[in-house]
Amino acid sequence: MSEEIKIVASNRKARHEFSIEESLEAGMVLHGTEVKSLREGKVNMSDAFCIVQGGEMMLLNCHISPFKHGGHFNHEAVHPRKLLLHRKEIEKWREAIEQKGFTIVPLKIYFKAGRAKIE
Repeated sequence: MSEEIKIVASNRKARHEFSIEESLEAGMVLHGTEVKSLREGKVNMSDAFCIVQGGEMMLLNCHISPFKHGGHFNHEAVHPRKLLLHRKEIEKWREAIEQKGFTIVPLKIYFKAGRAKIE
């Protein structure tokens, strides 16, 4: 049985500007109306990148538009979002950033088995 994947957004700019050495799937910590905005495809990640901060992987400069029916419960469009990875994976990517001068860029955001994932 294959899992259904619904791609929400892809970062075509990253494939042209960077040489993709390796990819990784991570979960995303989302708040409130961010999931509803993602399901509507209201995301821009053309300038997004990831950093390791305090032992956690963070997604920066990813714009998820506020949900149109969110009212005062709406989220900020651009704020650091935590990515869910194992410690060993975070450490491996941190070393690559520091030693080899790599940049971690998101390639796509999608829903897999009802959960938001990022590659």
